[in-house]
Amino acid sequence: MTIDRHRIGRVQCVPRPQKESECKHVSALQTAWHLAVFMLQRRRRCLPAQLVGEKSMTAAPKFRIDVAINDLLVSPDRQARVRAEPLGLSLPDPVFPQFPGRLNDPGPEVPPEKRRWGLDKITRASRGWLLPYVRSRVLPGDFHPITAYLFIEYKCNLDCWYCWSFDNKVKGMTEDVARRSIDWLYDRGCRVVALMGGEPLLRPEFVHKVVYYAAKRGFWVYIATNGRLLRPEVADRLGDAGVAAFNFAMDAWDLKPGLPKALVPARKNLEYILRKQYANGYVVFFNINICRNNLEDVRLLTEYAHDHRVATDYHINETPMLEQDDHFKHLYDNPTYIRPEDWQAVDQLVDWLIEKNRAGYQMVNSVQRLQEIKAFLRMSSGVDLRKYGWNGDGTHGNGSQAELLAGMPGIVQRPDGELQFAEWNCRAGQNNVIIRTDGTVAPCFPMYGATYDWGNIDHARFDGEQLAGMKKTCQQHCFSTLNHNLAYCYNDARVIKWLWSSVVKNKFQGRLRSFED
Repeated sequence: MTIDRHRIGRVQCVPRPQKESECKHVSALQTAWHLAVFMLQRRRRCLPAQLVGEKSMTAAPKFRIDVAINDLLVSPDRQARVRAEPLGLSLPDPVFPQFPGRLNDPGPEVPPEKRRWGLDKITRASRGWLLPYVRSRVLPGDFHPITAYLFIEYKCNLDCWYCWSFDNKVKGMTEDVARRSIDWLYDRGCRVVALMGGEPLLRPEFVHKVVYYAAKRGFWVYIATNGRLLRPEVADRLGDAGVAAFNFAMDAWDLKPGLPKALVPARKNLEYILRKQYANGYVVFFNINICRNNLEDVRLLTEYAHDHRVATDYHINETPMLEQDDHFKHLYDNPTYIRPEDWQAVDQLVDWLIEKNRAGYQMVNSVQRLQEIKAFLRMSSGVDLRKYGWNGDGTHGNGSQAELLAGMPGIVQRPDGELQFAEWNCRAGQNNVIIRTDGTVAPCFPMYGATYDWGNIDHARFDGEQLAGMKKTCQQHCFSTLNHNLAYCYNDARVIKWLWSSVVKNKFQGRLRSFED
């Protein structure tokens, strides 16, 4: 079995059956798979000595990128990142209510043909997205943030098994860092800020202050939440303060192992804000992570979203990119990581999502983006597809391997004949920035746990040469929806086409559609 050492991927996620009754069903291919990965990772020192043995056979890969790049980014010998020096600033107390009339029950949902975004909401969206985009295209320099992710809280009220942000001992962001982060972004032309966690709404008063201050400075603010704490009184305050979007993280219809972000426990809160979204002028969308144990849930959530005119944004569940055990509570024996035997089922789900996208379902992901999921699963797996097949079980399905690859977006052939996941113009550290709870910065989510010092809100140090060198490796192993969407939209023709569709065809009726060629 051939495994690319620079593309170790998810192969170690395949668990060896624990019961004797199950072992008889394990194919020779799976046995060879386990042995090859086990031996390779012992050679790479990807597992500490105490984990070499039975548990190592069920573990997720410790990292998925080039060893040299991994060591550069997470070297234990590197000095600690320099935090932003406190200045003692605070956030102003929000005025509430600013719009008393919005606190009333809006009554029945507004019919689709009568839904309109007002001029103030159109202006806010244009100022938040369009103007920073134009500025980044015409001004000199490499760092022109369009989107920023402000990690105001690291703690969470749930325990999602694929999550790297779980440590409830980490202190949340202070008012000083939050205010200075917003001011720093403002000075650099950014006008879109997402409030991230953990679960930001563990501190609803703090979030209210941040939204109020950022909105007053002209930011398009969205909040990522699991929805459990978004009670009506909290939603009313945030809507009054000027929040532009609620991003509901939804992975399952109801609670299931490893996936507590479910619709049923949050449904009452969700349906309240859906009734009030046009009165308050915010949008609502679902952030859905495709895992090995929620494929049917993804279909149910998609249909629910369509019925309630909610946009959807799909991710593919990935194992860690960097070696960062401290950030993953459930790195081993994880039921959510996709394995090669799941590829065909995921393919069927992807085809179904593409069909729904083309039928008019509101999705953030483009058709091309959805198609590339199939390529990414395979090219990041480390498996020799020429030998073990497109389906991961020695078969290629319909057609030859060459025919399958020829029509598959996201796969390119190098001059030496080897295949790789296509480069996709990642904008991390150029038009996208992460601000940690302590005010230090990073280019993207997978690098949150890196020890490499990119500076802080007092002095960011994003070097174009360093980022370009890093991306040659990490782009092959990253399927970050946020960065992929930003890269895909960083195209004048697509922007013009999307604006034409929003203004002329949909007349600002709030229908969120993906960018398409």
